[in-house]
Amino acid sequence: MKTAVMTDSNSGIMKDEAEKLGIFSLPMPVIIDGATCYEGVDLTQEMFYASLTGGKDVTTSQPSPGEVIGMWDEIFEAGYDEIVHIPMSGSLSNSYESAAALAADYDGKVQVADNRRISVTLRESVLEAKELADKGVSAQEIKEELERRAYESSIYITVDTLEYLKKGGRVTPAGAALG
Repeated sequence: MKTAVMTDSNSGIMKDEAEKLGIFSLPMPVIIDGATCYEGVDLTQEMFYASLTGGKDVTTSQPSPGEVIGMWDEIFEAGYDEIVHIPMSGSLSNSYESAAALAADYDGKVQVADNRRISVTLRESVLEAKELADKGVSAQEIKEELERRAYESSIYITVDTLEYLKKGGRVTPAGAALG
């Protein structure tokens, strides 16, 4: 079985790097003052942070079902037999739940793994999944391994202000007020 590994740009793996690594990365949408941009396509990290600190209205979104299915179909058309899709943590986004629901129509050929990771830790999981796929491990087995090890990694983030987390819905207004 030829197994594809897919993630989203929350992993820090943008399209160009993904192509070099032999994986697939779906750009995450970011809405800035009402205009939708995509990470690594028409939005750089510098532009994102400049928008935040410049007082623009910045929110994030999940990829549309059409974008997810479109990439899956492209992967199958490229000759892959199955896909292990590793989106950002289901506890931070609905990307996992949406993808898992969509995967039900693919008769087990798409396995969506929620290993509760974001950013650098998600990137490492994706790279591990690629190594496993290259060794012939099935998408189902990769999913099970990633989910089994979900809590074996930690990430610590510090912020100068809770303002942006509040605006993005990650912290309640009361939580932001308490600091």
